[in-house]
Order: sequence, then C-alpha cells, then structure tokens
Amino acid sequence: MYTVQLSKLIEKMNLENVTPDIDIRHIKLCQPEINRPALQLAGFFEHFDSDRVQIIGHVEYAYMQKMEKDHGIGILSKLMDYKVPCIVFCRSIEVSPEIIKLATEKGIPILRTSTTTSSFMAEVIRWLNVELAPRISIHGVLVDVFGEGVLIMGESGIGKSEAALELIKRGHRLVSDDRVDIKKVSDVTLIGTAPDITRHFIELRGIGIIDVKTLFGVESVKNTQSIDLVIKLEEWNREQNYDRMGLDEQYMEFLGNKVVCHSIPIRPGRNLAIICESAAVNYRQKKMGYNAAQELYNRITNNLMKKTKVEEE
Repeated sequence: MYTVQLSKLIEKMNLENVTPDIDIRHIKLCQPEINRPALQLAGFFEHFDSDRVQIIGHVEYAYMQKMEKDHGIGILSKLMDYKVPCIVFCRSIEVSPEIIKLATEKGIPILRTSTTTSSFMAEVIRWLNVELAPRISIHGVLVDVFGEGVLIMGESGIGKSEAALELIKRGHRLVSDDRVDIKKVSDVTLIGTAPDITRHFIELRGIGIIDVKTLFGVESVKNTQSIDLVIKLEEWNREQNYDRMGLDEQYMEFLGNKVVCHSIPIRPGRNLAIICESAAVNYRQKKMGYNAAQELYNRITNNLMKKTKVEEE
C-alpha cells in the first residue's frame, strides 16, 4: 500500500490549516477515495471508512447548523474519535472556535478551501489516484515522440539510449533513461516518469553521463508521459520470422494494462530513430481510424477478386 503525506495535499491544493498547533508530519493518506460524512453526521457510523479524507460542503454544514450546538459538537467528536486523517471545509465555510478547539484536542487537522465542493472533490480524487497508484520500475527508455509515449526496451547495450539521443536531436523529448517508473492511474492509462536522481540524464557507453536538459534545452525533456507504445529492440535472428504486415497487434502487459508492442530486429545500418518515429505516427493513425496494413490487405483482396471475375468471364 502506498501513502502520501497530508502536508503534500495541503501544498498541492493550497489549503488553509486552521489548526496550526497540530503536528501533521506523521499523518499519511492511503486511500484515493474521499468521504462526505452526511450519514455520519446523522449518527450512522456502520461501514464508515475512517481512512478517507472527510469533506464538509454546504449541505453538511447547513445540516450541522440546524442541530443543537452541544449535539453537533458531540457528533463531530465521535467522528474524530475514528482518527480520520483530516476534515476539509469547502466554500470558505467559517469554522467555529469550538470545532477548532475540539480538533486540536483530538489531533485531527481542520483544513479549509474556497473551492466549491464538487470541484475540490474531483481534483482531490484525481490527484490521489495518481499519487497512490500501483507502480513498478522497469529497465528501458521513455521518450515523447509526436505526443505519443514510446517506451524503448531491450537488453543492456543494444542501443536504447543512442536511439533516444537521436530522437532528442530530431526534436522529441526525453522522459527517462535506463529506469522508468510506471504508475497505473486507470485501467487504460499508464504514466511513466524518471527517478529523481537520474532525471534528464542519459548514459552513453564510451562517453559517460550526458545532461540532456543542459545540452539541448528545457524543450528536450519532460517529467511525465503516458505510455502508449512499446518498441522492443532485439538482436537480428535469421531463424526467426518477423511481422512484415502488422495486421495482428502484439501487446505487452504492465500492471494489468496492455500496451501495443513492436519487436524490432537490430542490424547494422538500421536507423532506429526513424523507425521509432514511424511507429509512433503509424500508431496515431490507427487511433484515428486508419490502418495502413489493413488498407494494403483490402487492395490485394480486391485485386484478386477482380482477376478471378475476369477469368470467369
């Protein structure tokens, strides 16, 4: 299970901490979902997930205002006894001194934002889903080619970094070299990034470490990129039959998500950068509904049908 510091959420969402006396350094979030404690304010605590961020919006606050003061404080006290990570008041709702005092005594941070409840919930869920997403690290190079995330894989020393460097010179952007950290942010989306320590660096055998950002400028690097296509480099094998049409897609699986994969045999004289560019453009064409391999297959089929018809006549 992955966690994220509450202080990071406060900084990212620009939240106001109305309980500054509480030490929040030890508080961590482990659930990407949030909770609006409407039923809990009514006294129903069965199946209450206390690990979630608790959000008080206009409806919850209006309900609390109709309660007797002591009863409202008592319900909040019971909610805080579950050791929720924090309570966020939206729409700049004024938090009473009694609630602040109670929260300080129980060590539950009270936060506030001017954002509307729905907008804040959507943004928090999106951000937490990314921060708490399942992740793995793999050996490879990730490059943004024409907006498509191309993950170049292969054995060590086969030429992944050299291909990436040529792509950078051709105007594309490096995300990560040697190691790529992959997060599964949804059932269809994988996000790749570089470890902090190696970000923007490339290792070239015989030369050493190259700082891409310094040599080629900030437009040559990128911090994160979705992984759309995998290009697997492998040594040329005369005994193996390689796909020459591309009618049947091959896939590689990461964290349960399938990504289109092309196996590219390496021989002297092959320009890997152009191959990667062509693969990225071809993949984009397929997403837009045009498949060159299928178009060629249709032409051949139609031509054979015409010849057969002429022979029959």
